[in-house]
Amino acid sequence: MTATQTKTVVIDADAHVIETERTWDYLEPSEEKFRPQIIQSASDPNVRYWLIDGKIAGLRTAATSDEQFVKNSKAALRNISVDAAARKMEDIDLRLDHMTELGIDIEILHNSLWIEQVTRRPDIEVALCRSWNRWLADIWREGKGRLRWTCVVPTLDIDAAKEEVRFSKQNGAVGVCMQPYSGELMMFDPQFFPIYALAEELDLPVIVHIANGNPDFVEILRTRFTDGGGFAAFRVPTVLACFDLLRNDVAEQFPMLRWGFVETSAQWVPWVMNEIARRNGERYSAQYNPFVTKNIYVTTQTDDDHEYLIHKMGEDRLMIGTDYGHADPSSELDAIAIFRHGDLDDAQKNKILATNPARLYGL
Repeated sequence: MTATQTKTVVIDADAHVIETERTWDYLEPSEEKFRPQIIQSASDPNVRYWLIDGKIAGLRTAATSDEQFVKNSKAALRNISVDAAARKMEDIDLRLDHMTELGIDIEILHNSLWIEQVTRRPDIEVALCRSWNRWLADIWREGKGRLRWTCVVPTLDIDAAKEEVRFSKQNGAVGVCMQPYSGELMMFDPQFFPIYALAEELDLPVIVHIANGNPDFVEILRTRFTDGGGFAAFRVPTVLACFDLLRNDVAEQFPMLRWGFVETSAQWVPWVMNEIARRNGERYSAQYNPFVTKNIYVTTQTDDDHEYLIHKMGEDRLMIGTDYGHADPSSELDAIAIFRHGDLDDAQKNKILATNPARLYGL
């Protein structure tokens, strides 16, 4: 490396923490009654659930052994195997060493639990969000600048949500995580605008990780599309939320706010762009399209058609992530290395690996 060259800081735009019993050690004494409990599935020893307020809530958690992760990797034809101590943040140095091995300088950590609705009670939601955010703040402090995160906010109590956003900004957070649907409301309901206004003021992007916080919607999709896995229940609602943002005027109301849509791949972007163009009477190109004008970023996967995507939407709004810690269709620990060996030129690769996620997350 010459004196005029600088190292590319590779950013994994989609990594995860796996909630454990320790996540809830930050509850106040008066909130201990809200502590989530883990229950085992009677039919599958590899599946556990969080019991919150007497109900199964949030995304189920896997009790997967390291050996099972290796088997899952072979079945998926992708590397998704992560040591338990690293994925659960029980050994942060181990996590950092693994990141270095994978060619990752910085991970953006997202939650796992809030991919579904956690509770309908504001007091419980406030307590759990507060504990989770303080857990991540401690992880950030131990992470040597390499572990950044997006905060969870209690959308049932907007004042408390704003308090969590302020705390999180001061403690290493680089985004505010929102569900496409939160209870009966879509994320662009005016009820949530105070959160967006504060995020804009604090230079924090709003990150829409695949999720669905409407339990009735999730149940319908699960029962009617039993073979769809999370595609119908979580990926599709996230794409719908992006479509809505492209059609409504929320981005114009918060013109400095950045938006990120994570873990949906990016193959849908040209389709959505075409739909928006037809409805708006517009002609879009790689140089002029709503993802640029509305400040929207999207994560891609290694098997997306990147040349086609760049032809349609340009190269300034794409990122890539590994889904570190999960074992699902989005997970690919070697995503960075695989992408580096792809057909794009070095300048395009550097934008997707470093420049774009740094711009989105304000790094």
